[in-house]
This record gives sequence, C-alpha cells and structure tokens, in this order.
Amino acid sequence: MAIIVNLDVMMAKRKMSSSELSEKIGISMANLSILKTNKGKAIRFSTLDAICKALNCQPGDILEYQEER
Repeated sequence: MAIIVNLDVMMAKRKMSSSELSEKIGISMANLSILKTNKGKAIRFSTLDAICKALNCQPGDILEYQEER
C-alpha cells in the first residue's frame, strides 16, 4: 500500500505507550496494533482526530505517501 502509518514514530517522540494511547483515544489495543503495524485498510477521521489530539500532532505526522514500485 502506498500510505504508510508512522504512528509508532510519533508515539516514541511523545514517549507514550500503546496502552496509554488506546485509553486516551478510546480504541482497543488490537485496533491500535493494526494501525501501528500498517495492516489497516482504513481509518476514521474521528479516530485520526483523537490520535492527533492525544499526540499533539498533525495528520501528516502520522500518515505518509510512498509511491509503489
């Protein structure tokens, strides 16, 4: 997939654990893991909004486009 999720990078920069983030944004650890490992097929804007608020970042800090080869 051409969209890369850099959620783990932002979490490391903010020194936030997966359990802390999942609690703050209200999603399960399993769903957060799917996002972190780039296995998700979609993300709701409400979830993206909550992640950005919790990590004090922009959507572009989390999502990256890389052209497929």
